[in-house]
Order: sequence, then structure tokens, then C-alpha cells
Amino acid sequence: MAATASTRWAARAQFFASGFIFATWGVHVPTVKAHYGIDEAQLGLAMLAAGAGAMLGLTSAGRWIGRHGARRMAALCGCIYALLLAGLIAMPGYLFLLALLAVFGLVTSVFDVAINAEAAQLELLGGQPLMSGMHGMFSLGGMAGAASGSAALAAGLGPQAHLLWVAAAMVLMVAVSSWHMLPQPPAASDASAADHSFRLPRGVLAVLGVLAALGLIAEGAIYDWSVLYMQQELGSPQNQAALAYASFSAAMAAARFGGDAMRARFSPAALLLGSGVLAAAAMTLVLLTDLPWLALVGFAGVGVGFANVVPILFGASARVPGVEPATGIAAVSAVAYLGFMAGPAVIGLLARAASLTAALYVVVVFAVALAASARYTDTGARP
Repeated sequence: MAATASTRWAARAQFFASGFIFATWGVHVPTVKAHYGIDEAQLGLAMLAAGAGAMLGLTSAGRWIGRHGARRMAALCGCIYALLLAGLIAMPGYLFLLALLAVFGLVTSVFDVAINAEAAQLELLGGQPLMSGMHGMFSLGGMAGAASGSAALAAGLGPQAHLLWVAAAMVLMVAVSSWHMLPQPPAASDASAADHSFRLPRGVLAVLGVLAALGLIAEGAIYDWSVLYMQQELGSPQNQAALAYASFSAAMAAARFGGDAMRARFSPAALLLGSGVLAAAAMTLVLLTDLPWLALVGFAGVGVGFANVVPILFGASARVPGVEPATGIAAVSAVAYLGFMAGPAVIGLLARAASLTAALYVVVVFAVALAASARYTDTGARP
């Protein structure tokens, strides 16, 4: 089994598709809110349903992938992930939307674990770092999904038609790229499958997991709430509001593609400190300005600030003494992913209690917390 150019590009296409699908959901958050006539708290609860589905997926993803292989699980869950887009505004009521989003969260988490497992295997086989570039493709997909969504809405394409077109295109991309993934290894025995069971991290890994969760809660807040913020708080039309997601994703993609070089030049602690300060300052600019174009600049700055948080923390988790790198990364990523999926619901509840602007100050607070905790990326440090 060897990594080839086609297998590497297949993995990149999977990350791109994941970002594109997620961005399409982000673009249509206001559409879903208006279609079902729900408020921010109910919308946050819907996002929490996705988080609950993701929790179930994460507890089973290792076992399923160990038994069936990353290739098969990426194909199955990636296609379902794309197809569920078509149902976002086709459900007969709010409760059915909650059920759809629970399944959406489940397949999203398993798909994410499967393609990250594939990327890790490609790094091992090729002997060179690829993960930052793969995550850059996710951000590039997010930028493309948001920009194309903005263009489609501006051109007058109806929301349901847009969702159907994206679902069809992404099913095709996932199916074709899955065909070119690494061959499936032999099925795991029951004893071997037990090694893939879900375990929460402890000690230093728990600290790193919480920090990664803070970063991904803040990142998820931008993905899920930035379009609505531009539309509702700044009065931007939806096609212009969608550019918030696009500017954030484009800046994050650019910073991630350069992430390996940055990590080679600066220490993890220095890079996390700078990243947290930049993200906090940029998000403060977004929340203080009433100029949409300046808010877009701020969202881009937030994207640059958060771009390298996960690679830094995952790298630190791979250096914890006495812990296998893959085990450390898996433990931290599980906690981080839970934060990514559950965070938007917290924002929704805060928005209902106060306002969306006030709720998004959580992003500033978490960015400051990451900067203040930069020393923990030296895994010799102890909490």
C-alpha cells in the first residue's frame, strides 16, 4: 500500500467537499431561521441537535472505521452528509428539522474522522507533513461554498434549488474521490476493534483538548452565525452577508497553506500567543464597527488568527511524553470536535438572553484565553 498523487488529491477533494457542504449550511442559516419561523434560541437548539448527533458519531467513529475502513465510511457518510443539505428547508416542521440535523451531525463527525485518518495515513506513508494543507482545503472549500452561495442568491436562484444543486455536486465529488482513497485494510478483529473505543483525555491532554475546544467553539461561531450577524445586526442583504463566511474561510485557507512554514519558524507558544491576540483584536473590530466592509476585513483577521490554533494544539498533543502521537491527537480532537459542534448552541442561547452582538463576544474571550494559555503547548508544562 503506497501513497500516490491520486490518493493525495482524493483526500484533498474530500476536505474541500467537507468545507463546501458546511459553508452551504452556514449560508442558509438565515434561510432556515426564516423558513421555520424560529428565534435564535430555537436555532441554537437545532445546532445543539447536530452537536448531539456528532457526540454519538464520535463515540462510534473509531470502531466503525476500524471495522469498515476509512474509505468505505468516508464514502457512505460523506454522501449522506451532502444529501441532507437538500432537506434543510424541506422538512414538514421544526421537530423534523431537529431530527435531520441530529443525523447531519452524526455523519459529519464520522466523515471528518475518516478523512483525517486518511490524511494521517498518507503522512505516514509519504514521510512528509500534509495535514495543514488538508485543512487548508477544508477552508478553501468553505470559501468556495460561501462565495458560490452568495453568487447564486444574488442571481436569484431559489434556496431549495441551490441546496439541491450543491447536494448533487458534492455527492459526485465525494463518491469519485472515495474511489481513489487508499485501499481498505483487512477487517479488524473484535479485540483490535476494542482498541478504537472512545476515551476522554486526562491530564495534559485534557488541558490541550479544552483549549482546542475553545478554539473550535469560536471558529464554529463564525461559521454558523457570521452570515446572520451581517444580515441582522448590520442590515446587509443575504448575498452580501454570505461574504462574511467567505472572507473568514479565504483568510483561514491562506494562513493554513502557510502554516507549516510558520510553525517551522516560530515556537508553538509564540505562534499561539500571536494567533489569539490577532483573533481577539479582529473580532472586537467586527463587533464594534457598523460598516459592513470593515466587518468583512475583521472576519478575515479572525480567520488568520484561528487558522493555526488546531495544528499547534494537535502538534503539542503528539509530543506528550508516554503517549503515542496518534492516541494523543485522537483524544484532543474528540474534545475539540465536541466544542465545535456544541458551541453554536451556546451562542444561540446567549443571543436570546442578550443579543447576537453580545453573544459573539464569546469569540473574543476565548481568543484571549488561548493567548493566555499558550505556555501549555510546551507539553513539559503541567496544569
